[in-house]
Amino acid sequence: MTVLRKTLLASAAAAAMAGSASAEGMIAYFASTSQNGFNQATFEGVQEVAEARGYGAEMIDGQFDAAVQYGQIEDALASDKYVGMIVAPNDSVGIAGAFEQVVAEGIPIGAVLFPIGPDLNTLEPQVDGITVTAASPPVPGATSQAEDVVEHCADKAPCNVVIIIGAKIFPFDNLRLETFQRVLGEEDNIDVVAVGEGWYAPDPSLQAMTDILQASPDVDVVLSNADQHLVGVEIALEAAGMDVSDVYLSGGGAAAIAIDAIREGRWDATLAYFPKTMGALAMEQIANAIEGKPVNSMINMDESGPIEAMIDAEVLEANPDFSGEWEQ
Repeated sequence: MTVLRKTLLASAAAAAMAGSASAEGMIAYFASTSQNGFNQATFEGVQEVAEARGYGAEMIDGQFDAAVQYGQIEDALASDKYVGMIVAPNDSVGIAGAFEQVVAEGIPIGAVLFPIGPDLNTLEPQVDGITVTAASPPVPGATSQAEDVVEHCADKAPCNVVIIIGAKIFPFDNLRLETFQRVLGEEDNIDVVAVGEGWYAPDPSLQAMTDILQASPDVDVVLSNADQHLVGVEIALEAAGMDVSDVYLSGGGAAAIAIDAIREGRWDATLAYFPKTMGALAMEQIANAIEGKPVNSMINMDESGPIEAMIDAEVLEANPDFSGEWEQ
């Protein structure tokens, strides 16, 4: 560890423990992309806790590019600017080497949304020395979403399902897709008529759903891992002359727009990831590590949010003040 980095860590720890709001320590949040509301909300959580604990925080745009993000972490490490790092990984497996470099230099580093390593369904550290993982294992959540679809389709044969996933190049999206297909494939009355990629944005989701409807106009369910996808899906359904409320729509993320749509009866469910809470909880543990305090290294966001993770109208009725933690 360089002398400058040791000095930064020591001064940050001392100032934070003294309650100073002007600690000389910066936290880097490596967003998978800075261009969507989910990453921005995660950074808000990081930033609020960082400031409360006496640190500064900076978001670095990973541009949905694993190679770019890997290089950004290496550059940040070489800069000696940061006393802590939090990463929303674009490639949760390939980024492990960058984490190892940071750990070797004694900098606290954590992961949000996904664990680092080949097993996406464990919060146990797969890289020695990772400070904290605040994540939602993909398979349990995707299983819950698919099981809700099974329940909805119970009295309908056939029940035609469209899946809109983020992108097949992402290992976590492949795992979700495989889970959706496995659960739905066990039901004789359910037909998965198409799979589209939404790239976590309304426009490509609109295009994907428009193309799907031209080939398969009879759709009962759209199952997705992202609320941004359903924004485009809804437009495509309306353009095709369909009543949106007749189609079971399940998204992911619990964006404010999804919460409103469920309350209005247009959408049916969303699997929450609670990005602002996630960023805040991760930042608390990074600060604890810098300051030599006890650290909770594993935070399961399916169990750590302000309300139940699988949100439908009934859950919202029981939690009337919940409005979502981010804009799509």
